[in-house]
Amino acid sequence: MSLNPNSPKLTSWVNISPDTDFPIQNLPYGIFSIDGHPPRAGIAIGDYVLDLSKLQDSGLISIPGLPWGVFAKSTLNSFIGLGKEITNPVRERISELLQTECEELKNRVELRHECLIRRDEVTLHLPLQIGDYTDFYSSEQHAYNVGCMFRDPDNALLPNWKHLPVGYHGRASSIVVSGTEINRPKGQQKPNDQDPPIFGPTRLLDFELEMAFVIGKGTELGESISTTQAEDHIFGLCLFNDWSARDLQKWEYVPLGPFLAKNFASSVSPWIVTLEALEPFRIAGSKQIPKVLPYLEYSGNKNFNIDLEVYIKPEDSEGIKVSHSNFKYMYWNMNQQLAHHTVNGCDVNPGDVMASGTISGPREDQYGSMLELSWRGTKPISMPDGSERKFINDGDTVIMKGYGRKNGVKIGFGEVVSKILPAKS
Repeated sequence: MSLNPNSPKLTSWVNISPDTDFPIQNLPYGIFSIDGHPPRAGIAIGDYVLDLSKLQDSGLISIPGLPWGVFAKSTLNSFIGLGKEITNPVRERISELLQTECEELKNRVELRHECLIRRDEVTLHLPLQIGDYTDFYSSEQHAYNVGCMFRDPDNALLPNWKHLPVGYHGRASSIVVSGTEINRPKGQQKPNDQDPPIFGPTRLLDFELEMAFVIGKGTELGESISTTQAEDHIFGLCLFNDWSARDLQKWEYVPLGPFLAKNFASSVSPWIVTLEALEPFRIAGSKQIPKVLPYLEYSGNKNFNIDLEVYIKPEDSEGIKVSHSNFKYMYWNMNQQLAHHTVNGCDVNPGDVMASGTISGPREDQYGSMLELSWRGTKPISMPDGSERKFINDGDTVIMKGYGRKNGVKIGFGEVVSKILPAKS
C-alpha cells in the first residue's frame, strides 16, 4: 500500500538529488513545452518534468471526474478549477506511481522515457491564464517600515491596518513567468518639492519579495468564502516578485501609489506548490490585537514556515544574498485575505492570483525590498564587484528562492529570476 504523499519515509525510483527543491513529497504543477510541441501540464520531480498528458493517455491516471485531455491544455486553469475532490486524488495517484515500490510506470520503459523529460530540456511557461490579480499588504514589519519612512514612527500603521487585510486590485496582463526580462519603466517623478514633476525612466527601481496563492475552485457573484472554507479554494502557492518604481510610486499617491509604479511587471515562479504539500510547515501566526471581526476569525495554524531568499547579481559579476526572510512573518494569513476579499460577494475564478504583499521580518537582513534594506537609499549595499546598490540597476538580475525543511525533507518553489534591461526609447 502506498504511503501518505507527505511522508518523509517516501522514496522514488526516479534518481533525485538529496537537496532538490522537488522531491517526491512536493510534486508541484507547471506548464512546459519541448521540441516545438504545444505547451502542456507537467509535474517537477527531481531534475525531471513528468508529462501528465502522456501519463493520462497511457491510462495510468484514471480518476473519477477527471476530464480526458485536461493535461493537454496550455494552462492549469481547467484542472485546478475541478476542486480538491479531484486534484487531491490526482496528486496521490502520481505519488503512488513514483514511489520506489510501484512498478506500474517504472517497468514500462518506453513510456517512462517518454513521460520523464529533463528540466533543462524544456521551456517553462506562465502556468495560468490569470484573469484577476490582487496584491495585499499583510506583513506588519513591512507596513511599519514604510509608515516610518513616509509618515512617522508613532503613526506608522494607518488606523484600519489591524482591522482588515489591506489590498488592491492589480494588473494581471503584466504578470510574467520567471526568466522574462523587464525593461525599466518610465513615468512622472518629483525629485524635490521646489521644481515641477519630470518624466523619464525610474531612478528607484525595486523588488518586492512576496508569495502568491492561486485560486482553484471558483465562486459565483454574490457568494462569500469563510476562513473555514478558504483552503477548499486555494490550490497552491508560488514565488512572486512585485516590481515597484518607488519614485513614480511616491508621486502618484502618498504613502505609496499602486498604479504606473506597479503595473509594468510582476514576476512569478513557474511551479505551483500545492497547499497539501506544504502541510508539514504549518505554524501559528501572530497574536492579532485588537480582536478581529467575526468573519476574520479562524482556528488552527494558518501561517507557513517557508524560508525566502533574495539575491542580486550585477551583470558580469557574482551575486550576493541581500535578504533572508520567511513567509511566517505575515500578520494576516491567506484564509483571512480570501475571506475579506469575498465578504462583499466578489466572485473568484480558477487561476486568479493573490499576492501576500512584501514579506519583511524583524531584522534588517530580513527586509523584503530595497526600499527597506537600503532605508530609502541611506544605507547602500556593497556588491562583490565593488559597486553599491541603493536600488536595482540596469543589467542586474534579481533571484528569489523559497523552501521549507522538516524531517529531512525540503519542499522548494524553484526560483523566480528576472533581469532588468534599460528603458525603451
